Amino acid sequence: MERPAMEQDDRIRTFIHGFDEKIGGGIPPGSVVLLAGEPGTMKSTIAFNILYQNALREGRTGTYISLEQGRENLTRHLVGMSLSPKDVEARVSIVDLGMIRRNLDGMAQRTWMDIFKMYASNLKRSLNYDLLAVDSLPVLEVMARFENPREDLFQLFEWLRDLKATTILISEMKPGSEDFGKHGEEFLSDGIIHLKMERVDDANIQRRIRCVKMRGTSHSPNYYTLIFQNGILQATRIIAE
Repeated sequence: MERPAMEQDDRIRTFIHGFDEKIGGGIPPGSVVLLAGEPGTMKSTIAFNILYQNALREGRTGTYISLEQGRENLTRHLVGMSLSPKDVEARVSIVDLGMIRRNLDGMAQRTWMDIFKMYASNLKRSLNYDLLAVDSLPVLEVMARFENPREDLFQLFEWLRDLKATTILISEMKPGSEDFGKHGEEFLSDGIIHLKMERVDDANIQRRIRCVKMRGTSHSPNYYTLIFQNGILQATRIIAE
């Protein structure tokens, strides 16, 4: 049965309990959002959780394009996080472009960007996905070898918007860094969700999450403690300093 078309204000929930209400109910449809953080902050888990929960609960279709991590390793990781791709295989596709990348090593980099766009466009036509997750933007930038990074990245973001999907771009950050990109990604994106590791004492480190920006949204800029337990993601007030 075909799902009715989304209303303009039908926001895309992250399904991180306690966080969606901090960003006006979710991500505005059609946005290009950076999901940025240092290693170990659950970026891939959060991105797939958005696709997974929206497929199960809202009937939305999604595509997860992995540029580096192989499909088997990614699937094994997701199963361990109680997010088995089999649960949503009718609505969510995982594309392992990393395998193609290895097989086509040495080809012209323009061809590489064409390959990425071809897969994303073909799946949009065949699945008409509502959500697209790209893991990760820095790998895509390295693959592309932009001649004019700021202009080429601007064109990429505009191309993504033309897909008429909500896009989650995973971006790797160095620990302690506040730089969300090298070529103006933070200005080009419609939203930024930042994840970090925070040492609270000599023995404990917490994951934290905040919304840096979200266009068209009155949102909290504060950090919240990010907890993952029994397959559920939750954002709570800072537990301890």
